[in-house]
Amino acid sequence: SLGFFISQFFLHGDNGILIPRPVGHGPSRFIPEKEILQVGNEDAPMHALFADSFAALGRLDNVTLVMVFHPQYLESFLKTQHYLLQMDGPLPLHYRHYIGIMAAARHQCSYLVNLHVNDFLHVGGDPKWLNGLQNAPQKLQNLGELNKILAHRPWLLTKEHIEQLLKTEEHSWSLAELIHAVVLLTHYHSLASFTFGCGISPEIHCDGGHTFRPPSVSNYCICDIANGNHGADEMQVSPTGSISVSIKSVCEVEVLMEKMKQLQECRDEEEASQEEMATRFEREKRESMFVCFSEEEELAPTRDVSRHFEDTSYGYKDFSRHGMHVPTFRVQDYSWEDHGYSLVNRLYPDVGQLLDEKFHIAYNLTYHTMAMHKDVDTSMLRRAIWNYIHCMFGIRYDDYDYGEINQLLDRSFKVYIKTVVCTPEKTTKRMYDSFWRQFKQSEKVHVNLLLIEARMQAELLYALRAITRYMT
Repeated sequence: SLGFFISQFFLHGDNGILIPRPVGHGPSRFIPEKEILQVGNEDAPMHALFADSFAALGRLDNVTLVMVFHPQYLESFLKTQHYLLQMDGPLPLHYRHYIGIMAAARHQCSYLVNLHVNDFLHVGGDPKWLNGLQNAPQKLQNLGELNKILAHRPWLLTKEHIEQLLKTEEHSWSLAELIHAVVLLTHYHSLASFTFGCGISPEIHCDGGHTFRPPSVSNYCICDIANGNHGADEMQVSPTGSISVSIKSVCEVEVLMEKMKQLQECRDEEEASQEEMATRFEREKRESMFVCFSEEEELAPTRDVSRHFEDTSYGYKDFSRHGMHVPTFRVQDYSWEDHGYSLVNRLYPDVGQLLDEKFHIAYNLTYHTMAMHKDVDTSMLRRAIWNYIHCMFGIRYDDYDYGEINQLLDRSFKVYIKTVVCTPEKTTKRMYDSFWRQFKQSEKVHVNLLLIEARMQAELLYALRAITRYMT
């Protein structure tokens, strides 16, 4: 099989030549390798998916190997990404990969930057552009401000930003080109969230993905033992500790299911007034500002990644901090379904349809399970996650009771969500492990699909509304 061939190739060198082998264990640093589908063990539909991915990308990357927990979503994701990068469209191929690099670099996502540097060169991109954004054409440099605002503070985007791009004389963008660029930027900002949220490991051919040290039976060399660097498998929790954590986790699942049941009963009995619903939204929006990120040290962008964007100090800021007020974005006034979808489809045919399908699959995906429970309606929980993310971006649904969010999402889960969506580069394994401890890995990956699609749609709503305002 392909997997066996690759493993043999990288582990055995002829004539004493050092051959690289993978660092780490599997496609994710957060998910145990034994829980991820092994290449060669897939069924026929899954094999066809892998083949499509390999044909489109020229590789079977680690993102694909983690997303395959959810084949229906993966198929839609790959189809959309293939269309954006390789099919007919307003932008030339090398621009598309360079925009992917710019977007991923905003979150210091060296995994995606490295992949698209290779792809950029493969389609004939000028290597000089890779020395820094200032070496790229002025037209791409002008996109830097839009990239920055969309990635970190999309609520600040105005029609004036759009006008600057469309009316810059010889360096101007056409509307169709701008739509293509906006979709690419939001796609790769969100994919950076998935990469960090699921702890995706570097590819073997990229920096940090391989080593020339020989393998050892116990997974670490004698030098590791001398330095005290023992493998993750050696770090055992005491039996009593693990039992108490397990019991607590099972209780968490039961408590969550009971809350869902109670909320459904309350829904059936009475409905809050519009004034009360608005108050609950504002309260949740305000509280979301005080959900703190990881207390890890601030990561300074490495030169290797930061050269692909300007203003490295510009990052996420809560929209209502420091007395600055941003009006609530009401979905009833501008929605994806009624406004954004048709605008994208008109200027970049078929892409609106592809995005719409991907949003719907992520939002509606269910196996009717929760941890060890079957035949569960999870729609209330999925909607709470999606709407909480949009609430963090100031986006409000008039018909949703935001009081449900605090009932269904506990603090550790909110910290994880906010970090993955707003500052994904700060996501840690401890944060991943601390939420939904009794749930399956596939359910945690499903959470990440909701996070990235809700984030992408939120960014698109702000960008497309600004474009619509410019056009009218």
